[in-house]
Amino acid sequence: MPKPLDGVRILDVTAVVMGPYATQILGDMGADVIKVEAPQGDTMRRVGPMRHPDMGHMYLNLNRSKRSIALDLKQAAGREALLALARTADVLVYNVRPKAMARLGLSYGDVRAVNEKIIYVGLVGYGQNGPYAEKPAYDDLVQGSVGLAALMTRSGSSAPRYVPMTLADRTVGLHGVIAITSALVYRANTGLGQEIQVPMFETMASMVLSDHLSGAVFDPPLGPTGYQRLLSPDRRPFQTSDGYVCVLIYTDAHWARFFQAIGQEDVLRDDPRFATMGSRTEHIDSLYKMVSDIMRSRTSAEWLRLLDEIDIPVMPMHTLDTLIDDPHLRDIGFVGTAQHPSEGPIRTIGVPGTWSVSQPAESRPAPRVGQHSVEILREIGYDDETLARLLEQGALVDAGGND
Repeated sequence: MPKPLDGVRILDVTAVVMGPYATQILGDMGADVIKVEAPQGDTMRRVGPMRHPDMGHMYLNLNRSKRSIALDLKQAAGREALLALARTADVLVYNVRPKAMARLGLSYGDVRAVNEKIIYVGLVGYGQNGPYAEKPAYDDLVQGSVGLAALMTRSGSSAPRYVPMTLADRTVGLHGVIAITSALVYRANTGLGQEIQVPMFETMASMVLSDHLSGAVFDPPLGPTGYQRLLSPDRRPFQTSDGYVCVLIYTDAHWARFFQAIGQEDVLRDDPRFATMGSRTEHIDSLYKMVSDIMRSRTSAEWLRLLDEIDIPVMPMHTLDTLIDDPHLRDIGFVGTAQHPSEGPIRTIGVPGTWSVSQPAESRPAPRVGQHSVEILREIGYDDETLARLLEQGALVDAGGND
């Protein structure tokens, strides 16, 4: 069956994590994603471990469902080739600073001149109408500048630290997917292409503030910033007598069943601090500390069995190694293996979610640098003589073979 974005062509002028993550999702959804790389390739190719040069582990999981063309956009012939591709494209997405695109002669105006209906999307660091517009942006910088590192100390960490994953890159990449698919719908309804910028800083700031404005929502403030339940030092996996479990006792019914199951029904009745959701939130540190002490009295297996029986949300605390072998993920085939044409057997990550008709799925393995360069330009009419000249000039790089 056709996938949701079959027939959509996307020029992916992105690198590292944020942009490639967005375009990988769009590729899984069926779009023809043409990854436009510099002759040396995406820098993420060189982050190991890897079996062969330029095929690093993160690159493989960020760039499936794409074809690769390697162009030197600083050469006139490379730029002309990209503009020729833009004539056939629905979307161009980039993640460098807009002025860098303009210096290459690939601004929105330049691209729109060859395709007025194109959707031109910049995944940028900061909104271009403020004083941070020209600052470089990376995941670590954005996490710190929107308050995530400081929130760690408010929740019990001994020092500020970043969340140990590329949280900002991937979150903003998802917002990029939303922007692109929404713009495609808008164009289908109106016939209009447009320029869109999705800024990392503002996107992450909106998420953090939505959780943690708290009393500062009101003017004058009704209290300090920070959602206390999320900041409680004991909002963490609870230690048991032999390990850890993840538990969320949240609603009135959850708390009633929990205290009944451990023989302490009187807590909610006799202690006004814990009688309602509002009072529990106000005294959440004391409540979570009480639960933390109680959880140490039984094994992880005992708590998992008991809390499942009384319908209280609970999950085992996985490590990265045990997550790979999680029985649910194993049974649905989410983490699988595949034979990569150049890298041999690799572990693959599935597409989350199920669609009754147009299920997204990986369409091709992550490509070598310029693996499809000649194939792609032949599709838009480049002849052998022109291709040979581009290859000789170094404006085009081809890996050879299109497996």
